[in-house]
Amino acid sequence: MFSPLNATAQAELLRSLVERSRPKSGEARPVVVFDLDGTIFDNRPRTVAILRAYGEQVRQARPDLAEKLGGLHHEAVPYLLTDTLARLGITEEGDVNALRDHWVSCFFVDQWLHHDVALPGAVDFAKACWLNGASLVYLTGRDLPKMSVGSFASLRDTGFPIGVPGTALVCKPDPAIPDEHYKREVCPEMARVGNVIASFDNEPGNCNAFFEHFPSAASVLLATQHMPGAPALVSGCLTITDFRH
Repeated sequence: MFSPLNATAQAELLRSLVERSRPKSGEARPVVVFDLDGTIFDNRPRTVAILRAYGEQVRQARPDLAEKLGGLHHEAVPYLLTDTLARLGITEEGDVNALRDHWVSCFFVDQWLHHDVALPGAVDFAKACWLNGASLVYLTGRDLPKMSVGSFASLRDTGFPIGVPGTALVCKPDPAIPDEHYKREVCPEMARVGNVIASFDNEPGNCNAFFEHFPSAASVLLATQHMPGAPALVSGCLTITDFRH
């Protein structure tokens, strides 16, 4: 369990990072690093769209299943798909396996990423940092072969700075690489961009890795969703609920 900053403290933190985004003469350009899923994007609407589409595909043969899936809303989507299905009363092994296969085939590809929505305040905060002079790095566990094009389009269409000087989208080269392992390997490379002043992620392990490599930067956890069994957040990391400032 993580204790987010209250609204006042959260706003103060984010405003201070916007101010720190101003480059100083003789110093490296400030860098702000953002994860995507569960950090600046809520991907639960993607899961809802995928499951509802499956329900429509089987509606004629399985109207009962279609009705259950059609009633799903993103606020009722926990981290694990099996928990989501259980909340809908879908526990029969054949149905669960079929839905899992369908979800996996859709969730990790470009075509469904447009269903994601930005967390409150995320676009404005990213823009403010960029307009003040910081470089933005979107460092994601999404993979390059199947999700990079859709990720770029989603960032662009939602209003995040991308495709302009001072921005970069960094995806892992192989979907088989565990996210935390990948980020631990690549996060030191962020220093090549400039002076990392902040990183944001929804996984405690990733926040811990950034704090280890950049102890003078703000390593911030988004209190959205994270993997079951996640490690404790190290002392010095901060927690917020969204980007409203």
